Amino acid sequence: MEKITLGPMPYMSVMPTLLVGAKVNGKPNYMTAAWATVACMAPPMVCVAINHVRHTAKGIDENKTFSLNVPAAKDVVAADYCGIVSGEKEDKSKVYTSFYGKTQTAPMAKECPVNIECKLFKSIDCGSHLLYIGEIVEIHANTSCVTDGKPDLTKIDPIVYAQSTYFGVGPQLEKAFSAGKKYAKK
Repeated sequence: MEKITLGPMPYMSVMPTLLVGAKVNGKPNYMTAAWATVACMAPPMVCVAINHVRHTAKGIDENKTFSLNVPAAKDVVAADYCGIVSGEKEDKSKVYTSFYGKTQTAPMAKECPVNIECKLFKSIDCGSHLLYIGEIVEIHANTSCVTDGKPDLTKIDPIVYAQSTYFGVGPQLEKAFSAGKKYAKK
């Protein structure tokens, strides 16, 4: 297949749609973000890239805590709203019902099936964005979305982001770390 060059850009085929929760000036605030991933297994850490000027960044810097909340596909409109409206201009504290866990300063959205409560491990200035690395303090999950003690993707029904569009998750294709064994047998 012929390839063409597209130039350098921050492209990943798909990314999770998350709500970053932070307490800013004493109020819970949620910002939609897709630039997030696992950073470390032991200790468990995640990271999220946030533009320097974002209202949410102020709350993370202020409290040294944040949350990553996984909204379900049915909440795509509210999740998108939190990404297009700044908490500096509008109070988004009522979009979701906030609750607090062990940190007491990282608001989490009760409506989201899974909430990842973090304390700030480190922030790295990457240019236009700060990369916030958070050590996971606790995972909160709706009991209806847990199978065998782990969050169940099919029950969570998360939102996936790609090229300025939201998608749902399709059917399972194969089992990781075992599908490749079939390749050797071809």
